[in-house]
Amino acid sequence: MEQKITDIHCPQCGAPARFDIIRQTYVCGHCGGQVGISEAKQQKQGFRKIRADALRNSVRQFRLFSASCSGCGAKVVFEENEAVSNCAFCGRSLVRTEYLDTKGLPESVIPFALTEDEARRRLAEWCDKNKGRPEAQKLRDLLPQLKGFYLPYELVRGPVHMKVARMDGGSTYRCEGFMNDEFINRSRQLDNLLLDGMEPFDIEHMKEFDFACVAGCRVKISDITDQELESRAQQEAGAAYKPAVSKTLQTQAVHIASDVSSAVRLPVLLPVYYICSGDLMAAVNGQSGKVCVRAEKVSHYYFLPWWLKAIIATLVFCGALFGALVLGGMEVPTALLTTGMTGIIFIIVNLCVYSDTEKNSFAVESGREIYTSGERTFRRERGGLVPNEKLLKRRIAEPVYFMTLDGESRPVRLKFRTPGRVLRMVLLSAVAMFLPVIVALLLNGFDFQKLNLGGSAAWFCIAVPTVPIYLLKFGIVELYENPWIYPITGKGTGKRWKEKKEKTKITKDTILTVLRVLFVPPVSLGVWFGIISFFVMVYLTAGGE
Repeated sequence: MEQKITDIHCPQCGAPARFDIIRQTYVCGHCGGQVGISEAKQQKQGFRKIRADALRNSVRQFRLFSASCSGCGAKVVFEENEAVSNCAFCGRSLVRTEYLDTKGLPESVIPFALTEDEARRRLAEWCDKNKGRPEAQKLRDLLPQLKGFYLPYELVRGPVHMKVARMDGGSTYRCEGFMNDEFINRSRQLDNLLLDGMEPFDIEHMKEFDFACVAGCRVKISDITDQELESRAQQEAGAAYKPAVSKTLQTQAVHIASDVSSAVRLPVLLPVYYICSGDLMAAVNGQSGKVCVRAEKVSHYYFLPWWLKAIIATLVFCGALFGALVLGGMEVPTALLTTGMTGIIFIIVNLCVYSDTEKNSFAVESGREIYTSGERTFRRERGGLVPNEKLLKRRIAEPVYFMTLDGESRPVRLKFRTPGRVLRMVLLSAVAMFLPVIVALLLNGFDFQKLNLGGSAAWFCIAVPTVPIYLLKFGIVELYENPWIYPITGKGTGKRWKEKKEKTKITKDTILTVLRVLFVPPVSLGVWFGIISFFVMVYLTAGGE
């Protein structure tokens, strides 16, 4: 079996070990041996030291130069006989010096699979398919400027520890994942979203770095700090897991605090053809041929205050309701009155709904759109490029949630808005809204002809705005504060776990509280007034004279 640079090996038999998210350890599929997270990191630290020593010995065999940009600070390594005049990332002048340092060079590399002419053809094809975009028109004239670079990345492979929560409320949950070979850009000058758009890469072709691998190519040196790299790694991990977390928590507005400190990190060079002209940037994946272009113009996104959202939603609803009533044959004055009364209730409900949204004030955010050539990639066969049948995808393991159950941390599956829970909530809301009617029907033997809904008018005036508000503000919160929990066992998902609750005992204090509410004024006066009013409404609704 061919071994990969990123493999973690079993210390007992030497076979590759895979990470078990539930047990939080690497497990050998051959002999069952285990490799702890700290041991796995030590394995790769030893590998990196060996490669660093080898690089120091071999760099002196090559006559290399470096060029540092006087504008953006980019530093590029190239061969002695290559002419480099201007920075490819900002266009300013370069300062050449002899290169003998190996600190900025990684230990692994994915070689170029596309030639410069093939990369230009891929970009030209994108321009042909996107003729209507101004970027395509300008890029066609800039195709000769497309240059190949080995760009510095950090390969991240290992456990991801996360704390996740809904932005609009709810509990925070511990979530564990595993990143399979994600690449983090280590260049300050380059657009991270642009480079993300041309990924992924196939690590099957990754090899140990040697200066012969990059002969005739430019190598860009990493220029971000360890703190910046750590921040980028955390952001990439959170972005990679956002779709899966959003699916579980049933909202796109999720907060993910990720920690990748337990992962194995390897610096690697990736092949990229890059072009930059002012605000226009484009990149071609030097391995797969995937094209990615950044929009030249900045797009602006506007976020409205929560109260304005509520008003706009109410106006749209009222406009639609008024139009429907008029088209249905209702007279305009009556339609206006009906719409106005309904609008008062609807604005109250909307104000409550939007009051907990993420953006509670007016804000404007800007960004640039990223265009790609799609998921189609290429591979080299018999000296030419052919479409790749294998679809390259980013690989992350399914997240596993952990909760403390009966004093022990256990892996679980969470379910929130299930059909059964939602149906029960809707039924309880309906019962609360029509409670006098339901009781009245029980009293008159379900005689609908005697039923007088006008007798419950006061109840409806209170319940119609109150019940939806309670449903939206407290019922939904209840769903996300108290999910249904299913422990994961060796055989799969177990039965639903329920917290053991002590039986409620009626104490002397409870009895005294009830008696005070019923018989001690002034509270008792309000309580009895409410009880009597309810039964009067029930009597009138049941058809009583």
